[in-house]
Amino acid sequence: MYKVDLSADPKEVAAIEARRNREKERQSRFFNVQTRVMGVDVKALNSQVEERKLREATEQSKEAAYGTYQKQYDLVAQMLEKEQAERTRRLAKKLQKFREQKQQLKSSREFDLWNSSQLWMEFPACLGHSDPPCGPASLQCFAGEDLERATYLKMQQEQFRNGLERQLQEQRQVRADEKCTDMLNDQLRLAMDMRAAQLAKLEESCRVAMMSATASANKAQAAELAERQRHEWQHEQEANFMEIQNQITSDLLTENPQVAQHPMAPHRVLPYCWKGMTPEQRAAIRKVQEVQYHEKEAQRQADQAQDAKWESQNFCLAQATMELEEQERELCAEFQRGLGSFNQQLDKEQKAQQNYLNSIIYTNQPTAQYYLQFNTSSR
Repeated sequence: MYKVDLSADPKEVAAIEARRNREKERQSRFFNVQTRVMGVDVKALNSQVEERKLREATEQSKEAAYGTYQKQYDLVAQMLEKEQAERTRRLAKKLQKFREQKQQLKSSREFDLWNSSQLWMEFPACLGHSDPPCGPASLQCFAGEDLERATYLKMQQEQFRNGLERQLQEQRQVRADEKCTDMLNDQLRLAMDMRAAQLAKLEESCRVAMMSATASANKAQAAELAERQRHEWQHEQEANFMEIQNQITSDLLTENPQVAQHPMAPHRVLPYCWKGMTPEQRAAIRKVQEVQYHEKEAQRQADQAQDAKWESQNFCLAQATMELEEQERELCAEFQRGLGSFNQQLDKEQKAQQNYLNSIIYTNQPTAQYYLQFNTSSR
């Protein structure tokens, strides 16, 4: 058999449910009187315009404040760049001065690789009896003998003293430079802190000014709105008063029936000025209504008489119908009885005929020769 209890497709069910929910939401939005507004809400549009103007003014003030802050930050950055450039220039100047004073070629202790006559310049041509070029063959210098040891020791001490003084001077210069650098850094940090404090004060003053300007603008807008509402209310009151006065003094609230007559056609009335019917018109209408009432009553009585006749006739027809139905039932019963007796008589005759056939006619059984003879005759 066919399966008729199959479950529906979940996607199709979900789509149908989503469409049903959207339709319900749309109907609730359309038929909700609280949220449906006919026409245009002028007050809401005006409030939106005022809010947009206030938002634009606030954005403009913020942009102006941001521009002021940007200018101040640019000035601070330029000042810091100038201070850094001045500091770099002073350090370069001091380094150049130090090189010119303390790093001269005559006081350098490094060997000049590019000077090929350096070794010849260190040993003059003639040094006297202690001339180093004079070897043992000159009988002037012997192994183990040092005739100028005191001079060498003095020169070494002088060189050592000069090196120590130079190192001390370099250390003092380095400490002075570090002290000057620290002082410049402190001054720079102090200047930056002072500038940051000034910027913070300026920012706070700008913020206070912006807040005061916003508050004053809000107050001005509130006062303007209140004044406009007062003017609108006053104008509305004056319009209502004029309308009441016009209604009182005009023919709209009077009982003069002549006001409703058409100036060109006296038999016609003006619908917007019609004050009602006159007593004569009402009396004529009542008279016509009474005549209609009597006619209606006579018609009702005639209808009632006709309905009574129809009811009596229907009653007679019903009785005749019942009598005919009774006669029909009796005839049907008599017919059924005659039909039953006739069927019994036919049954008896059929049984007698069958007994006659079985007992007299069909007593001899045919033999095979009969069937053979029958077949040959048929050929």
